[in-house]
Formats: sequence, C-alpha cells, structure tokens
Amino acid sequence: MTGGQRTGPGAARAAAELDRALAEAVRATGSHAAAVFLLVREEQALRMEVVTGLSSGVVKPWSRLALAAPVPVATAVREGRPVWVRGHAELARRFARTAYALPYDLAMNVVPLSTDGTVWGALQMLWPGTRAERLTPAEESAIASAAERMGAALGRAAAEDDALRPADAPRVLPPEPPARRPADEAQAAAELTERLEVGMFALDLEGRFTFLNARAAELLGRAKDDLMHTRPWDALPWLNDPAFEDPYLGALFSRLPSKFTALRPPDHWLSFLLSPDATGISVRVRPSGAPEGNSAWPSAPSATAPSRAGALYHLLYISAGLTEAVGLRDVTAAVSDQIMPVLGADGFGLLTADEGRIEILATRGFSPSSTAYFEHLPLAAGSQGAQVVETGVPAFFSRPDELRRAHPDIALYREMDGWAFLPLNASGRTIGYCVLGYAEGRPFGPDDRAALTSLAGMIAQALERARLYDAKNLLARGLQNALLPRSLPGVPGLRVAARYLPATRGMDIGGDFYDLIRLDGSAAAAVIGDVQGHNVGAAALMGQVRMAVHAHASTGAPPGEVLARINRLFEDLETDLFTSCLYARLDLPRQRATLASAGHPPAIVRHPGGGADIVRAPAGILLGIEADAVYPTAEIPLPPGAVLLLYTDGLVERPGTDIGTAVRDLADRLATAPADSLDVLADGLIREARSTDQGRDDIALLLVGPEARGR
Repeated sequence: MTGGQRTGPGAARAAAELDRALAEAVRATGSHAAAVFLLVREEQALRMEVVTGLSSGVVKPWSRLALAAPVPVATAVREGRPVWVRGHAELARRFARTAYALPYDLAMNVVPLSTDGTVWGALQMLWPGTRAERLTPAEESAIASAAERMGAALGRAAAEDDALRPADAPRVLPPEPPARRPADEAQAAAELTERLEVGMFALDLEGRFTFLNARAAELLGRAKDDLMHTRPWDALPWLNDPAFEDPYLGALFSRLPSKFTALRPPDHWLSFLLSPDATGISVRVRPSGAPEGNSAWPSAPSATAPSRAGALYHLLYISAGLTEAVGLRDVTAAVSDQIMPVLGADGFGLLTADEGRIEILATRGFSPSSTAYFEHLPLAAGSQGAQVVETGVPAFFSRPDELRRAHPDIALYREMDGWAFLPLNASGRTIGYCVLGYAEGRPFGPDDRAALTSLAGMIAQALERARLYDAKNLLARGLQNALLPRSLPGVPGLRVAARYLPATRGMDIGGDFYDLIRLDGSAAAAVIGDVQGHNVGAAALMGQVRMAVHAHASTGAPPGEVLARINRLFEDLETDLFTSCLYARLDLPRQRATLASAGHPPAIVRHPGGGADIVRAPAGILLGIEADAVYPTAEIPLPPGAVLLLYTDGLVERPGTDIGTAVRDLADRLATAPADSLDVLADGLIREARSTDQGRDDIALLLVGPEARGR
C-alpha cells in the first residue's frame, strides 16, 4: 500500500476517531508512547498507521511487521487476545526477537482492534519498565474502550467501502503540549540555566536542539546559533556514530534517564545525563574524566529516515527468524512469511544456482507465467540474476528503464518499477540470488543498499546451514529407518498396527524402537524401547538392542529373563547410554499377556467393551545401570477384542504436564476412540500427540490385540 489512499470521507472519519481514542487512552493510562497498527491482509503484514510520543523516524524500523512474526503485535492480532509484557526480562523470555530489536526496559500492552469477529489491527502502548506489574482496572477499562472505538471506526469505514489504508510512513500525533509559562517565568528559567556551571540543552522528539545555555555551547565547542534547530549528530561530527545511539533511543523508548561519556577531540571528555519526558529530552553536560570503557554520544534519528542504531537492531530482529530456521523448508518459510513482508517488497524471489541452472526456492508477488521462465534457466542465458551470481555483486535499479533495455525479452522485468538483485554469498562463493521487486520506483540509498546486502548474506548463510542439515538429516534418518522393521510378521488371530514418527525439530535422531516377534503358531512378543540420547550412537545401540531382543525371545525365555539377559549384554557393549524397554509375551490361546518393564512408560489395555486401564506392572530399572538387575513380570487378561498399547515417552510428554497425568489422559483417549481399525486408531493417537508437542521428540507406538470373535 502507498500513501494518498485515505482520501474518502469514511477513511478520514476513521483516522480522526483513531487519533481521538489514542490521545484519550494515553492520557487515561499515563502511557508515554502508543501506536495503532492496521492489518493489510493481502500483504500478510501489519503497518503502523499513527504513533504518538515518538517520531516517525525513530519508529520506522518497527513500523511494518509480518503477521506470522513471533512478536507481541502480530501475536495479539493472530490470536485475538491482549498481550501484556512488563520489563525487558519478560520480553526476552516470551518474545526474544522483539527483545533484540527493543533492548530497553519498558512495559508493553497490545490489544487487537476488532468488530464482529473481524480483526482490523492492534493498539500498542508503552510505559517505563519500572511501572506496576499489572494494569489497573481503570487502565484496562480505558484501553478496552479505546480499542472498541477504534475497531468500530475501522469497521464502519470498511462497510462504506472506504477502508482506512496505512501510508508509507506513520502519521505522528503530537503529544499534548505542557502548560505555557508566562514570559517572565520563561526568561527567569533561561537566566537560571546561564548561572549554572554545567551545560544544559534540550532536544525535541526528532532530536533537534530547542534550547541550550552558553555553558553547553562552550563544552560542545560550537556557537549557540550554529547549533539551534540542528541535530547533534549533524552539527558535531564527533557524535556521529550509530554504535552510540542506544542512550538516546533508550531514553525515548523507556522514558527512563540514561547517561554516558563522550570524547570531544582532541582530549575533552564530557559526561551526559538524559532526562526524557513526553515532549523531548533534557540533557545535562559537564566535563568528565575518561571512562573505563568507551561510551560516546548517540547519533539520533531524523524525522523521516530510520535511526541507524534502530536499523541495526531491526536487522538483528529480522535475521533472528533465520537463526530459528533449521532445514531448507524452514529457511524459505522464514524469508517468505516473516522477512519479506517487513521489507515492503511487492514481489520477491529466492533462487539458487545448481549445476549451471537456476532453481526457484520461493516466489511471491510475481505472475506464475513470468516466474516459470526462470525455473531451470541456464545461467548462460544471461538474466540479471545470472549476472549477479557470476559477479557476486548486487544490482539496484531505482527505475526500470535500464533493466528493461538490457533484458527486453524477460517479461518479469516489466511487472515492477524498482528492483534489487542481491547475491547470496556463502563459503566464498555465490550460491544464488534474492530478487526484490517494488511496484513503484525506489531510490535505494546507501543505508538501504547496505542493509539489503547484509540481509542477503544472512539468508545465504542460513541456506548453507539448511542444506547441510537436510543432507545430514537424510543420512541419519536413513540409518534409523534401516534399523527399524520394514514390516511386522503376521500372526494368526492377532491384529497389529505400529507407527514411528521422528521429531520435527532439531537435527539429531532418536533411539526409539519397536518390534513384533512371532514365537510359535499361537504366541508372539511385542517389544518397545527408547535408547537414551538423540544421535547416531543412540540409533546404533537401538539396533543392537533390537537384535538382542529377537535372539533371546526366540529361545522362548520369559519376559523378565529376556530383559535380564539384554541388561547383562550392556557390559559387553561398553556404552554409557541407558535404555528403557517394555516386553510383552502374548499367549493367544490362554488370552493372557505377560509383561516386564525396564523403566519404560506403562502399557495401557483397552477392554473389548470399552474403557481402558493402565497396566500397573512392577518396573525394573533401566537397562545398562546394574548388571545383575531383576525384572519382575505381571500377567493380565487379553481377551478377543482387547487392545494393548505400547508407546515411547514422546507420545505423552508435554512441557508443564505431569507424566502421570499425561498417561491417564492417553488412557482416556484410548478408552473412547473407535478400535475397529488399529491403523485408524494409531493415526488418531499420533495426530493428537503432534498437535500438542510441536515435534520435540520421536514417537513410537505399537498396538496389538486378539481379533474379536466373529471377525
């Protein structure tokens, strides 16, 4: 969306109501800064419409958020609920990426703006991190009232087909000015500062000098008239360094005092104390000794360009999405869903170069026919992207003329007016390129070019890691799958279903295993286990244990003796890993099952007529701890139509949930689930587990049971 789109009366009324409600909410709650974000559904992004308490330049790096991003504003909109965060420690714990971008001590509340189930955006409000832990009832009421008014106004505008659209930069709602002092009081205050031995000056929210006394001008080394209405980082080169912007931004965002020391060449050390309020920052400056560490004046933002330190934090924020990505699919999803919406591109493509041809990983915003042209396109074809891959140098086109003249036959280059082609450089080579398209021409200033080039480098590194992960993961999973049974033997009169689901998070593999062993014409053994650890060693030990179970079960040894023999085997294997195991001998003619456990989660039996019980068999210790351990057994009825469930802990373990409670919940689900088909039952149990555990651990389960009579 671009500016100039809120010309209709409905949009204008909505904007005016947002301003009124925002001002009243700030006044009622004491919030020092607040903003309204609007949801732009076609972009899957949230864009800041209006802000108060901060300049548009300061907030620009955070004025556009991907709807999928794990940040407070997007979370409130996605989940349709308020988000309250008090202090930076809580922000870091719950929203790490936002904590990267806003490393300041502040409290934050975000509420969604909605009507009749439709979410239009969010209201975000800030306070110093030193405030009370919770909002007061009066504050909650004021915020809820403002959000309701805002949502209603946005809903009415949309109903009139005149929805409010965010502009390129957020509007700034000026704070309420302080009460004007009589002229004689103002003059007396100015004279007071002139009598002080310290320098005093004031900056507005855009960082401009609005007042300074003679001592401040003397210490800063410039005439007073030369400094008024300028920004310190423009007028004083020794303060022009983005690495030292933190104290200024920290004071603005947190409204808490900050201090630092700076060196005015050649050898004049100065200390600064910043005291912020709603209208700007008062600064005290005086001579100081050299600090132990080097701390300098922050270079503050302009009103229209993003602050440079803010831009650095923003780059950290969006790159954090790449550090969380694991495989190639994760990286492309992070770029598509979280990073690109923030950059404001109308189209983008992520392409790699492989064996002399271009491969498309992801695209958005370009026509399918145009992007299809690039799939498997030889690099020798000479597209602009191919040139970037060849040279490793980015290319920027603020206007389309030059690009279209150079490549008149490529239809894609006629779809946008502004273009950036960014090489993906990793490990000393260019592995592909990222292309950004903008519907309107874009100047691509030096800061833009540097930021985009840096981001492309981060994407390239993430892609390189993802490719390595996928290759290692494929090899490891292949090893693990080779050690698991390809199929289970058929046993007359016995129904069987087994499932193994690897963890979806992390690169390691697990040691979960299961098996069904045919003992004779009327008996079988069901076994399940879990080797400690998630690595190739665990998978290899799993294979050895499974083979040992086969060998000892085939001799006809009872369940307790099978586990005891395998336990003694661990001395010969010389491993530090432990293993849990549950072994069940199924005697179909006698309709009985005999179980022995080595520290494994208990089996669950589902009765033919419904209902289920946890098998409370006495459990021995884990395999591999004590060579002479004894494993007691328990015998239970297993009539026709009954189902015995063996499983590993991945099926039941949940963060914050007691394991006993989780097992009882599993028994309740098994008791009520349809059991006509064990395959359907197994799929349902796996599906339910994955919906709550987010793929943290491997899952193995084995369902066995005598066929019901009459089947």
